[in-house]
Amino acid sequence: MANKEVLVQVKNLKKHFNVGPKAVLKAVDNVSFDIYKGETLGLVGESGCGKTTCGRTVMGLYKATDGEVIFGGDVNVHKLNKKEKKDFARKSQIILQDPYASLNPRMTVGDIIGEGIDIHNIHSGKKRTERIFELLQLVGLNKEHASRFPHEFSGGQRQRIGIARALAIEPEFIVCDEPISALDVSIQAQVVNLLIKLQEEFGLTYLFIAHDLSMVKHISDRIGVMYLGNMAELTTSEKLFAEPLHPYTQALLSAIPVPDPEVERTKERIPLEGEIPSPINPKPGCRFATRCRYVKDICKEQTPELLEVKEGHFVACHLVK
Repeated sequence: MANKEVLVQVKNLKKHFNVGPKAVLKAVDNVSFDIYKGETLGLVGESGCGKTTCGRTVMGLYKATDGEVIFGGDVNVHKLNKKEKKDFARKSQIILQDPYASLNPRMTVGDIIGEGIDIHNIHSGKKRTERIFELLQLVGLNKEHASRFPHEFSGGQRQRIGIARALAIEPEFIVCDEPISALDVSIQAQVVNLLIKLQEEFGLTYLFIAHDLSMVKHISDRIGVMYLGNMAELTTSEKLFAEPLHPYTQALLSAIPVPDPEVERTKERIPLEGEIPSPINPKPGCRFATRCRYVKDICKEQTPELLEVKEGHFVACHLVK
């Protein structure tokens, strides 16, 4: 990936929330990564690790507490004026987790998909209608669906509408915020395969946020593992599954079921014991130290940096050299 063009640069990104007079919740704390043009970067971790907050801050939906998000080499997402924000919104879109909550129940599907087209003055009249029909067919729906309302569709169909809405203004970059977690297992693969097909067709770049590691492996070129606001490990999908280096990643991968009864019976599971520390006013040191089976004194005293320990393999752990 070294010779590929970087589309999104995230540098020392922080997003903190004040939750009391002296209490600061550090949802995203000093996270850095690049997303290359045309790739899918998966972002995984347990609920509450900060991956969704990270995705929304990268999009500019949350204002960053500190750090930078650079889009296309020269656009600083958190220093845009009103017009520049509109231009950036044309290039980046988000697919949200709950397709029902993210679609206006009072609008027809045609108007939901057409809203972005209207805001950015892309098409009007007959061309607008044709574009809406084209987008519906692109995501596996029919043009007759344009006059219906969101409540008339299944969860999988609603997510397809959400994808069509995101594609309507022809963006370059899409944040997929757990787009399959609210769907039936049988529908999840269909939606992921649709996203892969659209990426190949339009050269899209994805930040794919999820907690299902096997699905993330299927769609991602590289995967970042987050833990309590920090990036624990970042490498290619193949390397992460073949040779996980961070103890947290090892524990996560050991919990993935294997579809072979013999292997499943004999494989080692790494239980995560100990208390999860609070992300509010966290103490110095590695945030995984309270649950790590290899913990040393240095882990409790110094926060590890995300360092490249092998080519293209970044780990934030004092024990990995």
